[in-house]
Formats: sequence, C-alpha cells, structure tokens
Amino acid sequence: MRDARDAGLDTELIISPRSQGVRDDLADAPGWPAYVARLRAAVATVIAACDVDALEVGELLVSLPLPEVYADLRNGVEVGPAEAIDLVEAMVAGHGPYCGLSGPGRLRIESGWDGAVHLYVAPAAASELPERLRDGELSIEWRQAAPEPVEVTRPVEAVADDDFWKAVREVSERVTLVCERWAHGAYGCRWFRVTPQNADEVARLVQPRSLLCVAVDPDLRPRPELLEDDLTAFAAPGPPGELLYRPWPGGADALSDVTGDGYSFVLADRTAGRWCAVVPDPDGAVRGRWEDPGDA
Repeated sequence: MRDARDAGLDTELIISPRSQGVRDDLADAPGWPAYVARLRAAVATVIAACDVDALEVGELLVSLPLPEVYADLRNGVEVGPAEAIDLVEAMVAGHGPYCGLSGPGRLRIESGWDGAVHLYVAPAAASELPERLRDGELSIEWRQAAPEPVEVTRPVEAVADDDFWKAVREVSERVTLVCERWAHGAYGCRWFRVTPQNADEVARLVQPRSLLCVAVDPDLRPRPELLEDDLTAFAAPGPPGELLYRPWPGGADALSDVTGDGYSFVLADRTAGRWCAVVPDPDGAVRGRWEDPGDA
C-alpha cells in the first residue's frame, strides 16, 4: 500500500559517488570524506528547495543498539534538516540506523546501495533543482518514479486501546511478558513483565506506532529445540517492569552461548506473536503498520 502522503512525489533524484573506489569501500575509502561533504550539501539543497522544515521518521530498522545520539529515535518522530542529513550520512555509510524520511507531499528520502541516496520530489522542486545540483564529483541521475509502496500483506489490525489493556490486566496475575517492537531489527524492541500493579505504567510507557506482542505463561526453560529460530534470552529473576534481555536473531549454536552471563530464561520469539496490537497515536488514529507475526 502506497502512503497517501507520498502522492505527487513522482520524480526521483539519485545521488551517488562518482568514484568506484568510494562505491566499493564506502566510509573506508580515502575519498569518502570529500564525497560525504558534497552529498550533505546536495541533500541540504534539496530539503531547502522542497521547503521542508522537518522530516518524519518511518520504517525504522535497528539491527544494533542505538548510539546515545539517537536514543529517542522512533517511527513518527520528526527531525530537523540537520539531524535528517546526519541520518542520511549514517545510512549511506552502511552504519544505520536505517529509515525513511518524509516531508508529506514535498519530499521522501531513502538510502540505497553503494553510498547512494534516493530523493523523491514534487514536479515544482524537480524543475529548479538540476541547475542547483551541478557537481562534477557527484553522480546525479533523474528519473520519473514514485516511492515504492510499503508492502504489508497481513497487517495487525488490533489496537492497543483500553479494551486491550483490560484484557492484559486480567491475565497478568500469571507470568505475562509484553514485547514493545518500536522498530524492525534485533534491537528495535524492549520487553516488560506486566503485573496488575504495573500494567497502567507500562501502558503509559509504550510508544505510539509500536507493535505490542503479549506472551502469557510462556515456557522460559532453556531447551535445545529453541536454538534454530529467533529467540530472546532474559536475565533472572525477571522482576516486574522493563526486562534486561539479549536477542538472538536466527538462533544460536549452543544453549551455553545463550544462557551465559546470567541470561537463564529463554523465549522462542514465535510464541510472542499470537496476541498482538498496535499502539495508536495520541489522537487515537492507528498509523503504525506491522505485518502480523503470527502463524500464516
């Protein structure tokens, strides 16, 4: 489904390194600093030409722990031009975090391969930008294309509303874990142990557009049969509130690897995908779009 806010963005600008060495080695290439300086200037020119004061973060992917500078990064957060350009630089360097940046109806920015960045603009901006982006050190390509739609074939339709939290409270006398997935990727989530005493607090802590997955009375025993799929290990004793955890995307080779350093509880991630809901925005609208993680 194509985001309606991308309507009218039918011209694509691709900026990439002209140097093959920079394309191959990215941030390790001797020519990378010069390329990045010119790229940043070009992206700033496009943002200004599109008259965008802030860009919204979406489709966030966090495969490694976020550095402190991005600790508040979430889907739906708006960032100014300077921070947006920093994110573009990190993405094209291959460091992440990865996301799309949108100024609805005016501009869409996505990272590509080989140090490239893709910018989708409206016709008015496209008509004046070619003259302002002449740079012999950059490869600049224009084509007629709109942003690719974000495909969600089986979206989660349940909403984390008052009825959802009422149902969570009703089961929270038993061991109840809630995973808040605020971004794609191994480190795009946090885990809570919910009880009748802290359910209201957890409901306040979770962020709009996050996917919530609930596991009630999960089997947390470390077992060899868990090692072949995505799993999460938790530190004992697992008190109520936010939990210390370690993700194992793709599984692990041995239980001793997973349970080291006090991580004595283990959960197969697939078992937390059977009861899910999406956190609405403050206005009550559900703008987070997530693929249903349950069995097809």
